[in-house]
This record gives sequence, C-alpha cells and structure tokens, in this order.
Amino acid sequence: MNAKHFTSVPLDKSYRLMNHGPTVLVSAQHDGVVNVMAAAWACVLDFGQTPKVTVVLDKVTRTRELIEADGMFALQLPTKAMATLTVNVGTDSAKDVPDKLARYGVTTFTAPGSDVPLVEGCVGWLLCKLVPEMHNQQTYDLFIGDVIAAWADERVFRDGRWHFDEVPDDLRTIHHVAGGQFFTSGAAVQG
Repeated sequence: MNAKHFTSVPLDKSYRLMNHGPTVLVSAQHDGVVNVMAAAWACVLDFGQTPKVTVVLDKVTRTRELIEADGMFALQLPTKAMATLTVNVGTDSAKDVPDKLARYGVTTFTAPGSDVPLVEGCVGWLLCKLVPEMHNQQTYDLFIGDVIAAWADERVFRDGRWHFDEVPDDLRTIHHVAGGQFFTSGAAVQG
C-alpha cells in the first residue's frame, strides 16, 4: 500500500467503489488469527445513509468463521497486478494451508481506529460491520455488512468516480469469469 495515495471516501459515495462489479478480497481477524479470501459474488445492497454490501461466503471457509466470531470484515478491490494472488487466496483454504498469506506474499495493514486487516496493493477498501441475518447466512451463505468506513487509491478513484483511463493497466480492477480468468475494467463510456 502506498500510504500517500490512501484517501478517505465519503460513505454516500462508497457504493461506487463496488458498483462496477469487481472481484473482491474479503479479510477478517479474530483472536490473533488473520485471513484473506477471494469472492466473486459481492455487491452493493443499499447506498443510503448507512451503505450496505453483500458477499457470499461458503460455510467451509476460515474467513467466514472469523467474521462470525468478530462481527467485522473488509471488502477490498484487487488489481490486475494482483490476479495471481487473488486466485491463490481464493483457491487455497487457510484450513488446509494455514500459512497461505505468507506463502503468497499477502501483506496487510490496518486503518486508524480499526483492527480489521486490509490488503496492500488494492485500490478500494470497505470496512464493514456484520448485520447478523442467521437465516440468510445458514441457508444461502449470504452475509450483509454495514459499510462504516471506505478508502480508495486516489490515483484511481477520486471525486466520487473511477479514473481507470488515467492509470496503468496494472491498477485496473479485475472481474472474475471462471477458472481463474478475469477481465479488467475497461475504458469509460459516457452515456
């Protein structure tokens, strides 16, 4: 993470960080255990005064266990430069590969006032408080989070908008299709 580019995003604009449908990295911690996983099924649920997001987390994941225990998590937007890392942390479970973060070179940091790990190198971060909905979580693996803080890399997201046309391709967000294949965010088109 380049701290000089890490800037706060107003909550009423935070939904725009995910409105273009990117793959996300989900991170959480509890009792000294930190984990990061990839998720392709995440979206904005509400962009009101308290924005809400959803993410699907399988019952077998360590990250899900951490979120259920701690009640906090982060969604972050990896870049083209992070595609291999994203596949690796999404493929290997911390239950089977306990050192996966070290193995794949995942570096985390925390924002002021939070102990939720954020992944370095991403271009957007949403800090979320779990909205417990046990039926949705158990039946559909669907988790809801209130976005309580958001940040972005100001080279790519500023003034409430993405600026992908102005940055190198490696800073574009990735969108998972299947089998480890991604598309990157493309050129802006004004409608």
